[in-house]
Amino acid sequence: MTTSASCMIKPAWTPMTIGLMVLGFVVFWPLGLAMLAYILWGDRFQDMARDAKSQWRSSPFKGAVDQMASGAYARTGNAAFDEYRDKEIKRLEEERARLEAMRNEFDDFLKDLRRARDQEEFDRFMNNRGRGPAPEDS
Repeated sequence: MTTSASCMIKPAWTPMTIGLMVLGFVVFWPLGLAMLAYILWGDRFQDMARDAKSQWRSSPFKGAVDQMASGAYARTGNAAFDEYRDKEIKRLEEERARLEAMRNEFDDFLKDLRRARDQEEFDRFMNNRGRGPAPEDS
């Protein structure tokens, strides 16, 4: 089996891979761990990727995930159901927008409360600043 692009670093226990693994652990431990995984299982990565792709292609969830990722909803052929689904999606989007507006209002309310509290603390500091300790009677 020949490939057009050959890998400079083979997944094996060679001085170069061991050095890169040690350097990876010194610099940032996940890099060393990744290099160790490559040394141990690197020759199986292509097979695992091919197996994962073939399982994904035959997965019953692939169509649903692809549809959600694209944001488009395919017609089912049943006009009543498609109309119902479109109405529900519109209702949910309006509900989400309403909740987002409420959240923004609450964030503004909290910001105003923090501002009032900060102003009160600052005013208290300014009033107490000039007083200092009470003078003692001798």
